[in-house]
Amino acid sequence: MTVSESMSRLQAQREALVEAALEHIPFDGWTRQALLAGAEDLDLAPGEVDRLLPNGIRQAIVTYVEMTDRKMISALDEKGLENMKIRDRIATAVKTRLDLVENQKDAVRGALAFMTLPQNAALGLKLTHGTVDAMWVAAGDTSTDHNWYTKRMLLAGVYGSTLAYWLDDTSDDHADTWAFLDRRIGNVLQIPKITAKLGKVGKFATAPFKLGAKVANCVPTPGRLRRQFGG
Repeated sequence: MTVSESMSRLQAQREALVEAALEHIPFDGWTRQALLAGAEDLDLAPGEVDRLLPNGIRQAIVTYVEMTDRKMISALDEKGLENMKIRDRIATAVKTRLDLVENQKDAVRGALAFMTLPQNAALGLKLTHGTVDAMWVAAGDTSTDHNWYTKRMLLAGVYGSTLAYWLDDTSDDHADTWAFLDRRIGNVLQIPKITAKLGKVGKFATAPFKLGAKVANCVPTPGRLRRQFGG
């Protein structure tokens, strides 16, 4: 077995363990107990938890998020995004991502709580960046200039607020969430004062999105926003 094959096998085993643990997270949370219960479901020895997830819960959540992002990309491949306007492509990507975890709200809520701990905040931002980057790539984004950063920062705000709304949404088929998502995208397109908002939050956004000195050159003007989201 080659090194590549060995790593792929390890990743598949790790993801299978996390998938199995998801059945226990509503009761045990993101804990070692949930991972051990998942291992038992797979007829794995308790020691396999440490072999597959040496970094514990932190690695389990990263595996969960990245695994779900790949599922999102596969699902979007079947939706014919190329025939949609950019705005609709992004809305579809966000909706697809949330639909994939519709029955896992406890797991999502717990993962978010874990990532908001001070020691995990940077990793949480990195994972969010990975998710929104995958959405833009699936939507056909090929930008390489300052628009690359602007698009991902804006979508992170849209996705994050929609995710928070979705977690507490009890409407049929999450209809209220999708209406909220549509309004959020509309707000991004329509609020020219977003420049001032960026000035206030820029110092927090620069690290995860590598904006640095580029912030001044990627201010999302109304015209640029319309181009990026297909207004």
